[in-house]
Amino acid sequence: MDCKGAVEELERAIEDLKERNRDTPILVEGEKDVKALHALGITGTILTVYRGKEIANMCDDIASRYREIILLTDWDSEGWYLFRRIEKNLSGRTRCIADYRLIFAKNAMVKDVESLPSFLSTLHAKMRGERKFDE
Repeated sequence: MDCKGAVEELERAIEDLKERNRDTPILVEGEKDVKALHALGITGTILTVYRGKEIANMCDDIASRYREIILLTDWDSEGWYLFRRIEKNLSGRTRCIADYRLIFAKNAMVKDVESLPSFLSTLHAKMRGERKFDE
């Protein structure tokens, strides 16, 4: 893996996500994901999947309040399944933005949102170590 390229793409995506989150809420799976996004400097509206509530009811609530939403469920099998269910339920009512999930899945060697801050920290440390070898 090209660490520098991955870090650059992840950081561009995070900066773009920060900007977009000013007007568009992010939907994540749980509170650990919210904390991870805060650790990355993302401070706009972040919603969590309503545990114990039917997906259809949660989507009805989201559709009644938002024209678009950033879906940032994990990119493991459960996260993909949840993503597809939410996207299908919101279809035609609320625009679902999935770009960030795809960028994170492609460039982060972790499977979930909550692991992103530590993964980026590890990549930065690795890059600092690589520079020492080049000197």
